Parts: sequence; C-alpha cells; structure tokens
Amino acid sequence: MSGFRPEKVGEQIHKEVTRLLMYNIKDPRVTPVIITGVKVSRDIGSARIYFSVSDEATERKEAERGLKSAAAYIRRELGQVMRLRFIPEIRFEYDDSIGYGQKIDALLRQVQDDLNDSSADC
Repeated sequence: MSGFRPEKVGEQIHKEVTRLLMYNIKDPRVTPVIITGVKVSRDIGSARIYFSVSDEATERKEAERGLKSAAAYIRRELGQVMRLRFIPEIRFEYDDSIGYGQKIDALLRQVQDDLNDSSADC
C-alpha cells in the first residue's frame, strides 16, 4: 500500500506540469519539451520529472536550461494546485529512452530490409 501514494502524486504532478508547460510558461526553450514520466520518492520529498525533445541534438541543452529556470515557478504552482502538506523538490532529467527506441527500430528495419533483399535475390 505504501507504493500507491507516490504513484498517484506522480500522476498528478505529470498532469499539472504538462498543463503548465502548455499554457502558462512562455519560455520558447521549453516549447518542444514532452514530459515522459515522473518518479516520486517514497516519502514524497523529491520528484524526478523525465522529459524528451523532438530534436535531441539542438534542443536538449536549451530545454534543460529553460526547465531549470522554470523549476521554482513550477513547484510554486504545484503547491497552489495540489493538496499536499509538502510539495516535493523537483528535478528535471532527460529521458533518452525514446531516442534509444528509435535507434533499435531503425536497426530492426535495416535487418528486415536486408532479409527481404537476400530472399529476393534467391
């Protein structure tokens, strides 16, 4: 039962941070940011918010700077919306699983194309 509350708080943080990024924060550095997940500690004292961007090469560093500068504002807004005694400290971390998945997908497609080409030659 102890694991249920952090998950529920994480879901609410995910929803509210996504809403804040879409409608309240006007910083162009965070425009391409997609929140991919939230992991809240067992004591709900800290939360890691995972994010991704569409173009990793050019937008990642700028997005990290924009999120870092908006972190205090986001935490303050979470405090006003969420009904918690203590609002967790938030930290943004880049989620590279999407890029990793895309690389695996490209490799699998290449293998499939190679298999199709070799069967066509026979």
